[in-house]
Amino acid sequence: MNFIFSEEQLQLQEVARRFCTEHSSSAAVRRLLDDARGYDESVWRQMMAMGWGGIAAPEQYGGLGLGQLEIAIVQQEMGRTLFASPFFASVGLALPTLLAAGSNAQCAALIPALIDGEQLAALACTGPRGRPGLSGIEAILTRRADGGLQLSGGAGFVVFGQVADLFIIAARAPGSSGVEGISLIALPRATPGIRIDRVLSLDLTRPYSRLTFDAIAVPASALLGESEEAGEVLQRILAIGAIALAAEQVGGAEHCLQASVDYAKQRTQFGRAIGSFQAIKHKLADMMVLVEAAKSAVYYAACVADEDPAQLFEAAAVAKSFCSDAFHKCAGEAIQLHGGIGFTWEHDAHLYFKRARAAANLLGDVAYQREQLAAGLLDNAQPLLRQLGGI
Repeated sequence: MNFIFSEEQLQLQEVARRFCTEHSSSAAVRRLLDDARGYDESVWRQMMAMGWGGIAAPEQYGGLGLGQLEIAIVQQEMGRTLFASPFFASVGLALPTLLAAGSNAQCAALIPALIDGEQLAALACTGPRGRPGLSGIEAILTRRADGGLQLSGGAGFVVFGQVADLFIIAARAPGSSGVEGISLIALPRATPGIRIDRVLSLDLTRPYSRLTFDAIAVPASALLGESEEAGEVLQRILAIGAIALAAEQVGGAEHCLQASVDYAKQRTQFGRAIGSFQAIKHKLADMMVLVEAAKSAVYYAACVADEDPAQLFEAAAVAKSFCSDAFHKCAGEAIQLHGGIGFTWEHDAHLYFKRARAAANLLGDVAYQREQLAAGLLDNAQPLLRQLGGI
């Protein structure tokens, strides 16, 4: 099978690469490391003016009606330049959650502002201890004696939570587990009882926040879908988010490879470019194999998300686990291949390495993804095993 982008997808890739290269230079990335908001608002407005906010949103809400493959194309180019932007948080995670769980009225009320970039949204589904998946949800939604709902507990590692105008919060019913008892709630930032604390993380190019919910009264209109029935929806959203994140990791790995190749052509030892040495060639070749395989995993997973939902969880777990390993390996090799300068603060290699480490843990690390993959394969094999057992 030969996978080829369509003409429109190639145009999107070219525009995204040009835009990210122009607006996310090394100097621009470093300037934003100490910025309280973590991104450039003027650049964000330009992105939204190009329609990126609605890439995968239906046309009825003002979107472009495309899919996860187009999201992956943009995410890959952002990863290539360490683009500091709430795109992944708002467009890659929160917006598809609204589309999947919200009613038509809720989507019509909330999504156009996200597509236009007038508001930012963040998904808060991971507890303060950082456990991945549905088991990590620690916010509790209880029903009071008067029939109303109350939200308590907290959420951690909320991407770009410090600037979000809207939070999509995953909460559990007391005593529930697994996919049971999970509700999704859309609450504005200004809701009384929400406390937002920015937390220091390894990756300074992607800020995280911790949310605390102090006995918040939740109106029925804030529920997305039915109470305690959002577990399966959230599982699908986390898989879709993992694919988008894997695409970003591919872009980062690709940059590390290209930067290492360029340096190997320029740096000389013993009167020769170090790229002429066999050991260096082998390292670069290994990096290229990882990058190309990671691309295949991401593109396949993105196509599955758009066209074959039955294979979504398997494809997402493969993409996220493989791309996490590939990015981490390529970022580490880039530091080694750049020699002494690769270890300095002045060089960008450490920024890519830190992004690789942090992104690998976001939405579940490699071990978690492979555990999910193994569990899914065993579940699919049960009918055959039962049949064989009866022979």
